[in-house]
Amino acid sequence: MHAAPAVDIASLFMARELLLGRGLAVLAAWVLLNLVGSGYYLARSDRRHEPYYFHGMNVGWGLVNAGLAAWGILHLHFVAPAGLVPAELFQTQLFNENLFLLNAGLDVAYIMTGSYLRARALVPGQPRPVRLLGFGRSLWVQGGFLLVFDASMWSVLHWLGRDWFRLLG
Repeated sequence: MHAAPAVDIASLFMARELLLGRGLAVLAAWVLLNLVGSGYYLARSDRRHEPYYFHGMNVGWGLVNAGLAAWGILHLHFVAPAGLVPAELFQTQLFNENLFLLNAGLDVAYIMTGSYLRARALVPGQPRPVRLLGFGRSLWVQGGFLLVFDASMWSVLHWLGRDWFRLLG
């Protein structure tokens, strides 16, 4: 009979922080793509046409996502806290997993709202249908990206933490 190997709690903590940091870098790249790409096309679009509203909404999403990415980056830890215990590690792990899972559900709602707006634009007599079409398409794109992002982050975080109970128990 041999004892279970000792597990370095700080190493597990730092592995999660590294993973979150990489995810936030992906989100930041998406922000830049939206702000630069859609900002460029927004300035060259006519507000009488769908692309104006599509790119305008993308710029808005880019600003919101920039705030979220910045907040997340500011809360990253580059050194594990002294006296970290497994219970704190697990609590934070579950919080992060649940946050990404909740966001994935919201992303589905964004996509569905985009479909609703696109369908609503086709109703005869609807004022400003091009706005609804552009906003709806933006919700499809943003919600689609964020759904893949949040589901991927949840999956990788869940995979990372799957053996923690066994190793630390």
